[in-house]
Amino acid sequence: MHDGNDTHPAELVPIKPRRKGIYILPNLFTLAALFGGFYGIVMAMNGRFHEAAIGIFCAMVLDSLDGRVARMTNTQSAFGEQMDSLSDMVSFGAAPALIAYEWALKDIGRWGWIAAFVYVSCAALRLARFNVNTAVVDKRYFQGLPSPAAAALVMGFIWVLTDLQIAGQDTLVVLGFLEMKVRWVIFALALYAGLTMVTNVPFYSFKDVNMKRSVPFAVIVLLALGIAAINIDPPTVLFGIFVSYGLSGYVIYAMRKAKGQHTSVIATSKDEPDERGLH
Repeated sequence: MHDGNDTHPAELVPIKPRRKGIYILPNLFTLAALFGGFYGIVMAMNGRFHEAAIGIFCAMVLDSLDGRVARMTNTQSAFGEQMDSLSDMVSFGAAPALIAYEWALKDIGRWGWIAAFVYVSCAALRLARFNVNTAVVDKRYFQGLPSPAAAALVMGFIWVLTDLQIAGQDTLVVLGFLEMKVRWVIFALALYAGLTMVTNVPFYSFKDVNMKRSVPFAVIVLLALGIAAINIDPPTVLFGIFVSYGLSGYVIYAMRKAKGQHTSVIATSKDEPDERGLH
C-alpha cells in the first residue's frame, strides 16, 4: 500500500551546501594595505622615516578601496571583514606606534613606550568596538576617531618634520620664542590620537556621500583645486587636513551639546554601514 507519497528514497538528492570561497580582488587590496604597514615598520627599523610615513599613507588609500571594490564586484565576505580588521590593526595600530617609538619616543624612556602602548591598545579596542557595534551605530558618523585618521595624525607629523630635515631628538621653535622638544610633541600626539579613538565623540564618516549622484560643476573645480593643493606640499597639506578632521569630532560634540541634542551615535540608526573599509 502507498502512504500517499509517491517520492522514492532514491529520488531524494541531498543539496550540497554552497562552498564559501575567498575572493581575490578585495583581499588583494587588503593585503596591499597590510604590506604598506609592514613596509613602514621595516623602513623605520632602517632609519628611513620619510619612506615609513609614505608607506602608512599608501596603506590608508588601499584600505579605503577594498570595501568599495568588494561592493562593486559583489564579493563581500566574512573572511574579508576579518582580514580587513587584522590588516588595520597592523597598518594603523602597531605600525604607527612602533615607528613613532623608533623615531623619537624611545628617547624618553618608559614614558615613550607607555605612549606607544596606549596608542596601539586603543587602536585594538577601537577596532573591536567597531566590529561589535556595526549594526547600532549611525552610519553617518564614526564612534571615535577612525584608526586610519589616528595613524595619519601621528605619521603626518613625522612626515612633515622629516621632510623639513628635523629629527626626533631636535627642538622645535614656535613663534620665534617657544621651544618644544619634538619627542614630547609626538608623545602628546600619540596619546591624543589613541585616546580619541576610544571616545564616544562623533566623527563624520562621509558614508552618506553618493558617488553616483550628479554634482554641480563647482564641486569638480573644488576637487581639482584640492588635488593641486596637495601636490604643492603633500606632507603639510595632508597633515593639516587630518589635524582638522581630528578636531572636528569635538566641534560636532560641542555643537550638539550646546543645542541639547543627543551626542552619542549609538542606537540612532539601525542601518548597517555601507562602507567597512575605514575603521
